[in-house]
Amino acid sequence: MAVEHTSEIKLVVGLDENRVPEELNWSAQDGGIENEEAKAMMLSVWDSKNKESLKIDLWTKDMPVDEMKIFFHQTLVTMSDTFMKATQDEKMTATMKDFCDYFAEKLELK
Repeated sequence: MAVEHTSEIKLVVGLDENRVPEELNWSAQDGGIENEEAKAMMLSVWDSKNKESLKIDLWTKDMPVDEMKIFFHQTLVTMSDTFMKATQDEKMTATMKDFCDYFAEKLELK
């Protein structure tokens, strides 16, 4: 099957003199997002040749710790949803959701 369309997601990281993120902005034209500010990001890609996950985790200096905890929790919940869509493994998805609930409880997010 030939590629008929491409879509670009752009990330721009503003760094201080020590190369620590000061600003994160992202754009996704197909999603109607143009130069939106973010305080943190996690990006994972699968390298099928080497059978490994490659990742970039960034957050700005002014990302509050309490918001980072919420960000992690929401990311874990989303990962469990994505796992279910990708694998249809209901048992493991339920286990992951249980951990998400435990995580939120221990961090007093709920």
